[in-house]
Amino acid sequence: MSTQQSEISTILMDKVADWLTESSLAGADLKTIVMGFCERLAAAGLPLARVHLSFSMLHPLYDALGFTWRRGEGLEVEGFRKNLAGHSDRFLRSPYYHLMSNDLDHMRRRIHPDVPSEFPVFDDLKQIGITDYLAFVHPFGGSSFSNSSTQGMIGSWSTDSPAGFSESMIAALLRMQNHLAVASKMAVLQKLTDNMLTTYLGGDAGKRVLDGQIKRGEGDTVRAALVMADMRNSTRLAETAGRDLYIETLNQYFDAIAAPFNRAGGQILSFLGDGFLAVYPCERHRAPSEVACQAALAATHKATSRMAELNARRSQEGLPEIGYGIGLHVGNVMFGNVGLTDRLTFSVFGSAVNEVQRLQALTKNSPYRVIASKDFANYCGNGSWVTIGEEKLAGVKQKFTVLFPDLSEATLGEDDGSLEETYDRISDAEQVILLHRDAKKLPPRDPAFKDFQ
Repeated sequence: MSTQQSEISTILMDKVADWLTESSLAGADLKTIVMGFCERLAAAGLPLARVHLSFSMLHPLYDALGFTWRRGEGLEVEGFRKNLAGHSDRFLRSPYYHLMSNDLDHMRRRIHPDVPSEFPVFDDLKQIGITDYLAFVHPFGGSSFSNSSTQGMIGSWSTDSPAGFSESMIAALLRMQNHLAVASKMAVLQKLTDNMLTTYLGGDAGKRVLDGQIKRGEGDTVRAALVMADMRNSTRLAETAGRDLYIETLNQYFDAIAAPFNRAGGQILSFLGDGFLAVYPCERHRAPSEVACQAALAATHKATSRMAELNARRSQEGLPEIGYGIGLHVGNVMFGNVGLTDRLTFSVFGSAVNEVQRLQALTKNSPYRVIASKDFANYCGNGSWVTIGEEKLAGVKQKFTVLFPDLSEATLGEDDGSLEETYDRISDAEQVILLHRDAKKLPPRDPAFKDFQ
């Protein structure tokens, strides 16, 4: 096998840089950028066998990701890992931690199968024939990762070429690394923006804002199934429980009752103290209205089941039951921006919203925890409904025929995917940064880190 190293074409490297710029301007996601970048580097003549990249934002709304590209195998995406035991040891003994601990930007190592491995990961690289390894840390702001700068990427380039990386290859990688950092930062921040708008406004509302629907009064009139829910006796709980216990109780309550309404076509538009408003938008025809109302009713089944499970668990822990009420309705609503010119909210408004709130309020003095309008029940088709009677809703002229759905089929522990497994949501880069910070806070001879200094 030849050990002769070929020169790297500057023209082809420039083409890769141009592609990164164009992809960033087009709003390409991080996976597309990383995959396209690695494939184009390989196609341009760089003898890459493996590339690993991990990104740090240290933000609760950023979906932490890591990427490993292997020649001929494509891209492996790692995210939402379970918090496995032994993770800390793995990162403490990694080249990345070595870089952080010694305030280095790059580290190159030749890898020979007969030489003991300096880092455990080298044992894995030897098995795939890696001969040369170049690791790096690249902050997105400032010259190094610090307490004030937590955004950036870490990664490594590996080759199985017998001659390893040439000087021109290393120069090309360092130059392209800068272009990749810019493109990646744009993609990461775009994803973070999407996540933030979805988290705070809801999926559809967030998309509308991103698409430029941001003027006061701008919006649409849509038909939707409406859900309004509220906790009972929350004032007394807030007064008797400490702050932390009250917030934890609220989170348990929302996890149980609200999560089912934020999937299968539904979206929670706003949390109002200890209550929330969810909508199932649909077209103004009978068939779409039936689909929306049936989806809302199915979510109600799941929510009541989950609340029963939560209250059973609280009872075993000697805690009081959490009461609640749910109102169900369907109607035309205005969906858009209201507020000040420089402080807007995106939500739904109109008589139907006021009516579903009044329906929910009826549950306060009723033996039924769920009350629906006749219009909502009519769209739900098959199912058992108990007619409660006609009620005069506050602020509404006509009386409403209200009903209670038979929720006896809802079972404890019904799995609708609302309670996903807990994942650490921490990328390799974030693990290294956090471990490095923890080590700096410890006394110099703390035994927890004696093997890794």
